[in-house]
Amino acid sequence: MAALKGWSVFQLDVKSTFLHGDLNETIYVEQPPGFVKKGEEEKVYRLKKALYGLKHAPRAWYSKIDSYFTNEGFTKSPSEYTLYVKKNCKGDLLIVSLYVDDLIFTGNCAQMFSEFKSSMKKNFDMTDLGKMSFFLGVEVKQSEEGISMSQAKYAREILSRFRMENCKPVLSPIVPGSKLSKGGEKVDETYYKQMVGSLMYLTATRPDIMYVVSLISRYMDKPT
Repeated sequence: MAALKGWSVFQLDVKSTFLHGDLNETIYVEQPPGFVKKGEEEKVYRLKKALYGLKHAPRAWYSKIDSYFTNEGFTKSPSEYTLYVKKNCKGDLLIVSLYVDDLIFTGNCAQMFSEFKSSMKKNFDMTDLGKMSFFLGVEVKQSEEGISMSQAKYAREILSRFRMENCKPVLSPIVPGSKLSKGGEKVDETYYKQMVGSLMYLTATRPDIMYVVSLISRYMDKPT
C-alpha cells in the first residue's frame, strides 16, 4: 500500500522490550548470583516486572503495547492482531505494524508521524531508525521510483552455511524434466530440513523458486 500511494515506511525499535511488560501473576525467582544477601540465602525474589526468559514475558509485552495503541485511538485489524490503524478528523491515515520489538509505520500525514514518535518515546525507551532499510532479514530500498525488497545478504549467508558459495550458478532453479523419488540412500534429516526451511524463507522475495521449494519440501520426512 505504501508503494502504491508513494508513502515512506519508517521504523522504530523498542529497547529492552520484555522489561516493559506488567505481570498479573505472582511469580518468584531465585536470587541471581552476585545479588544473594548474606543470611538470606534461602529467600527468593518476587517479580514486579517481566524478565527475559520468562514464559509470561511475550504476553505481558503484547498486553502492554496493545493497551497503549487502544488508548491512543488506534483500531486493531480483525485479521492481523499486530496491525493498527489510526485516522484523524481530516481523514489522514497512520498504519503501524508490530513485530515483537520492531515497529514499522506509514501513512500520509507527517504531523501524525511526529506525534506518534513523541508519544512512543514518552511511554517506552525507543530508538528512531528513520526510513525502514532492513526488516526481518529483508533489505528494503525506498526511493521516488518506489520500494524494492530483496534478501541478497540472507541468500549469501545460507549459501555459505551449506557450503555452496562456490557452486556454479544456473538460470533455472531445477533441471527441466528431472524427477525426484524417495528411493536411494538416506541423508541427514535435520540438515535437509534446515536447507529447505532456509529456502522457504527466501521465497518471501524470490517467488521464482516457490515451485521447486514446494517440491523438495515433500521429502522432508525421509530424505534420500
